[in-house]
Amino acid sequence: MTRSLKPPPKMVTPKLDQNIMLFVRLLRTSGMKLGSADMLDAVDAAETVGVAKKKFLYHALASCLIKRREDKPLFDQAFYMFWQNPKFHERIRDLLLPKIKSSVDEHDDAEAMLRRLSDAVAVPPKVQLSANDDVKIELDAAGTSTDRDRLKHKDFEMMSAAEMRLAEQAIASLRPCLPRRLARRSKLSPRGQQIAMRVALQRGVKQFGIVFPQFQTIVTKPRPLVILCDISGSMEQYSRIMLHFIHALTRSHPAVSSFLFGTRLTNISRQMQNRDVDEAVQAVSHLVEDWSGGTRISSCLKQFNQEWSRRVMGQGAITLLITDGLDRTTDPGFGTHMARLHKSTSALVWLNPLLRFDGFAPKAHSVKMMIQHVDHFLPIHSLQAMSDLTASLATIQNQRDVRLSEWQDAARRAGFTDRTVLSYTQEKGSFSR
Repeated sequence: MTRSLKPPPKMVTPKLDQNIMLFVRLLRTSGMKLGSADMLDAVDAAETVGVAKKKFLYHALASCLIKRREDKPLFDQAFYMFWQNPKFHERIRDLLLPKIKSSVDEHDDAEAMLRRLSDAVAVPPKVQLSANDDVKIELDAAGTSTDRDRLKHKDFEMMSAAEMRLAEQAIASLRPCLPRRLARRSKLSPRGQQIAMRVALQRGVKQFGIVFPQFQTIVTKPRPLVILCDISGSMEQYSRIMLHFIHALTRSHPAVSSFLFGTRLTNISRQMQNRDVDEAVQAVSHLVEDWSGGTRISSCLKQFNQEWSRRVMGQGAITLLITDGLDRTTDPGFGTHMARLHKSTSALVWLNPLLRFDGFAPKAHSVKMMIQHVDHFLPIHSLQAMSDLTASLATIQNQRDVRLSEWQDAARRAGFTDRTVLSYTQEKGSFSR
């Protein structure tokens, strides 16, 4: 007599589906794009692995809910906050509180994530009014000129999820003043300053030898833009918003070449040509393999100079170098790579988010090496900084920063002192500084 084998019954956890629903709702409100199908998959995965081991539950939910590479830090922080208490009903009660406090004080880098999660949880429920209820109309001061001005000057790192969405919309509406160059061709113009002698003589033949002066002006074309953006771990809070900025420049400029670098160099010019910014950012996230990793600025600049410089640096291109300048390696050829990049472009603009600090000074060795070979040194930490940059792109070659000149002189003097000390120790037989 054979007995039919039945699969063992699943361990049913009370209200597991409700907790999964609340967790997915928290992630969705925080900015992750999740649907009902993702929620059902997460419930099935959680019921399959159970809640006995937190590691299994984490990987089961991550495989169902993480759709983009940049959503992983937000998912990790939300999972730590939501599932750290095994008593789910107490955690649900905590979710109803308007604020969230981290139980670990040393996680300073997670403050922005905590702010986004706090805003997601603190959304008040919508109350439906009946026909008999009195409706009281109040004027909301949110979105006034004061709030907009505060948002323009607010650091991207300190913005909440709602403010970040407003910032992305503002960046998409930027209309930069494109830098232009003189072309070899000319066109007829009544206000031109040059006499078009050939056209005047050709028309004089048809007018019985009577020659009337014709004027022409030189045609101008927009200068190409080359963007090198740092996506290392130190620039993680700014990488995504910088992609929106690059997409806005690509949509408004006819010739933009975009590159991302961390530990390797990646060309994203084709992905940034997509009209939908979300699809463009998602395509870039799938293409880049060193997102939020280490920083090797010197090797990436060397690769750019060897493989891409002659392709994209023609016609008087302007280069935007977006990085904090903190390199993890000490390459002796760093200065050589920066000097070659500087000589290949008509203007090298270094955009550094660390300039948001009033007491900023180029003290790091990599920063000293880079600052000697740039033409402009500007901040890029807020909407106002981006707006000022796009408004001054057309005339940026004629501008000069006195503070940058002082920093460059100090960096050159420090570099000369280092070379002198090194040569002196080599003559004495010691190769250590």
